[in-house]
Amino acid sequence: MTSPSSRLGAAIVAGALLATAPLTASSAATTHLTEERGGEAATRTGTDVRELRRTLNAIHEAGMYGVYSQATNGPWHWQGAAGVADTRTHRPVRPDMLHRAGSTTKTFTAVAVLQQVRHGRIGLDHPIGDYLPDLIAGDRGTQITVRMLLNHTSHIANYTDTLFPTLEHLDEYRFHSFTPQELVRRGLEAPASGQPGALPGRYSNTGYIILGLLLEKVTGVRAERYITDHVIHKAGLRHTFFPRTPHLTGPHSRAYESAGGALDPPKDYSVYDMSWLWTAGALVSTMDDLNRFYRLLLRGELLDPALLAEMKQTVPIMDGALPRQYGLGLFHERLACDFWGHDGRVLGMETASWSTPDGARQVSFGYNRSGYPFLTGTGELNPIIVAGLEHLSTAVCGTAAS
Repeated sequence: MTSPSSRLGAAIVAGALLATAPLTASSAATTHLTEERGGEAATRTGTDVRELRRTLNAIHEAGMYGVYSQATNGPWHWQGAAGVADTRTHRPVRPDMLHRAGSTTKTFTAVAVLQQVRHGRIGLDHPIGDYLPDLIAGDRGTQITVRMLLNHTSHIANYTDTLFPTLEHLDEYRFHSFTPQELVRRGLEAPASGQPGALPGRYSNTGYIILGLLLEKVTGVRAERYITDHVIHKAGLRHTFFPRTPHLTGPHSRAYESAGGALDPPKDYSVYDMSWLWTAGALVSTMDDLNRFYRLLLRGELLDPALLAEMKQTVPIMDGALPRQYGLGLFHERLACDFWGHDGRVLGMETASWSTPDGARQVSFGYNRSGYPFLTGTGELNPIIVAGLEHLSTAVCGTAAS
């Protein structure tokens, strides 16, 4: 099994298919919705609550077990959930559930690295070998810069592409504690995807594990501790953390993995040691916390303007087989409008967190099933993806994608 980007994020570049991929309803939705400062505020801000409701329900009706979402538009705030958190007990999902946030972690790691750039301890265009000579040696150490690791142009192979060669490895590694050095070694030993700096880049979790080790080298503290103290706490996030055990505590959903259809029915991977993603994707968060984080970031409250501008300097990369635009820990995408943020996928959970460039309009939503097929048996975009794109565009752009 490989670990590409989330199905939602990958589908953004296929948004033109939206008009030809019909939504289908698989079952009546079990829905829990809450709204804060609802209908009147929605009219003033141009956010259509009914469309948010409809598109959220459509994700569940299309086959997603459970989805939870939060949308903002200036001071206006809406949150909702549809479906079940547990397919056995039919416990409903809630909007405030904790969620394995996957590769949205990369933005947190990038902010931490850029803080050290501001302090003069890291140079964006300095070779990584200057900082970690024993880890990245030889030509790679001198040719690959910190910037290349941040924007996925290092061309160091993605270790997660070979981490789960068979379904049996999903269970074999469930409680395995990987060291960051072991993950990096897997990436370095695999064939490079190109020459350092070559475009398009290649999305690689390996680079963000190396960045975690870089943080430790220049700060003298564990990367999880530094990111917690200087990024998570600085943003005032109350429910975002690196898990210390394979178990999640607090209100959360189960996590169901389909492995591209190889696991039918999907298998429960709610309990899993997340050391396999560390600073590339191990964070736990809530939709409210993710919206707050990206809102503060894009408004310039977490980094100096010059460093935020560096984050938003994008290059073309290949995320799996799909072309995307990536900055320093941020994706830049477009449907009916431009938006920034990140998506993520781990075993059994997917996440999307997107904001308008000024951080005013946002949506973050999580799924409790991952690895569902990208296309249907007839070659159409999976209805789950279509519904997710509609929900995203309705919340962030104020209109459905077309």
